[in-house]
Amino acid sequence: MTDAHTQTDLQPLINVTILVYALQAASFFLGVTFIAAVIINYVKREDVQGTWLESHFRWQIRTFWYGLLWSVIGVITFPIFIGIFIFAADFIWILYRIIKGWLRLNDKKEMYSYSGVTK
Repeated sequence: MTDAHTQTDLQPLINVTILVYALQAASFFLGVTFIAAVIINYVKREDVQGTWLESHFRWQIRTFWYGLLWSVIGVITFPIFIGIFIFAADFIWILYRIIKGWLRLNDKKEMYSYSGVTK
């Protein structure tokens, strides 16, 4: 986080990040919310640039695209019965990423923190 950004300045962006995690979680019941979440990520991406929240946006965007990729592979391989295992693995992986991201956000930590510094 740069000196120009205080925690108070970032609160609206933290709220957006929480919303995106919530939409991703809701996608297990309403699939369209997964798409809404990534649209919000791309629309607000510039606003978080240079802050610790940028790593959460990158995490969320990658969760969407890799989750989508594995879902497509699951659909393609479903007729040969491998798809069900791919869907199960994809479900668990997406769930893990939502939980891990939300917990790190709650602790005010960036996703790819190598220094262990909290924000």
